[in-house]
Amino acid sequence: MSGSTVATTSRACHCRANCSARESARSQRALRSVASRMVLGVAAAMVMASSMRLLRVYPLWRARPIAYPLQMENNKQGEPGPRHALVFGGSGQIGERLLANLLSEGWRVTAVSRTPRAASPGLEWRKGDLSGAWQGEPRFDAVISCGPLDHFARWYAASQLQAPRVLAFGSTSVEVKHASSEWAERDVARRLREAEELLFSTALQRGVAATVLRPTLVYGAGRDKSLSQIAALASRTGFFVLPTCATGLRQPVHVQDLADAAMQALASSETAGNAYALGGGEVLGYGEMVRRVLAALPSRPRLLHVPTGMFALALGIAHRLGRLRGMNKAALARMADPLAFDIEPARRDFGYAPRAFIVDAAMVGMSGEAKHP
Repeated sequence: MSGSTVATTSRACHCRANCSARESARSQRALRSVASRMVLGVAAAMVMASSMRLLRVYPLWRARPIAYPLQMENNKQGEPGPRHALVFGGSGQIGERLLANLLSEGWRVTAVSRTPRAASPGLEWRKGDLSGAWQGEPRFDAVISCGPLDHFARWYAASQLQAPRVLAFGSTSVEVKHASSEWAERDVARRLREAEELLFSTALQRGVAATVLRPTLVYGAGRDKSLSQIAALASRTGFFVLPTCATGLRQPVHVQDLADAAMQALASSETAGNAYALGGGEVLGYGEMVRRVLAALPSRPRLLHVPTGMFALALGIAHRLGRLRGMNKAALARMADPLAFDIEPARRDFGYAPRAFIVDAAMVGMSGEAKHP
């Protein structure tokens, strides 16, 4: 993570009207005692709002339906051989789970990495990236990208590869940020949209079945830059700060559910020419999501809520100090938005069944490597 955020008009978030004087005084005392660390709390909360792939129901971009069964390689006796996949981004948090899925189902895999990696049964690593032409064999049963969608779409359009199936991971930011007040966020959405259109149009011209998967907020491998960053900061400071406006809905998705979804989508002809939002199996409030992360940590950090104006003031101070320039008002405003993606198309077309948001310390990188479920 779906998983990245929906742009909204700039508006002030209302503080809870029923805050008692005692609660306000306690918040003030806590704030003064940790003033030197307040900026760090603001930073992590804003990083989550900015980087997480937030949630929104969106219309699917649909190309003309295509239905192509995955072809099989033939061995010397003319019998079907193992299917062969070319995978980009196989060393990432989604990619490593996807490689395990492919191998467990008998696929032969060629994975591309910028750094040399050791081969294993059924898996060959090739050094390279999406900036150059493909120098290997030209035929595959499927080409899969878990890396940047814009780079992959351009690379695929320029390549001469022959494969009946193409699947790529994108981002829900294509919908979330298209009308942002920040130019950089609008540019992200534009590049994602253009990449999807290029990929689908190229596939259509070649008679190839293409699918795009758009995760929301991804967690589970301890390698994400949102929930794992929150866990790391809270473990160091003993607390985490949220503004009182952080009440919007979120839909975090486990990395294994995304890898499983890729396998399901590859096997379904219904997914050809379609893009799907992939959120988790539970929609919950922003504050509740953070509370569960903190509760999973051995040190049990505290969750502090401060008035939104005070939170924004601390952010402004950080900006004047030359820090957190990438954190903006649009990201703060999105923390209040009650948004959720519609995952029913994915359920209907390929049986997508994500888990509820049950998190442990390993899933956010705080107790060794996260184990596969």
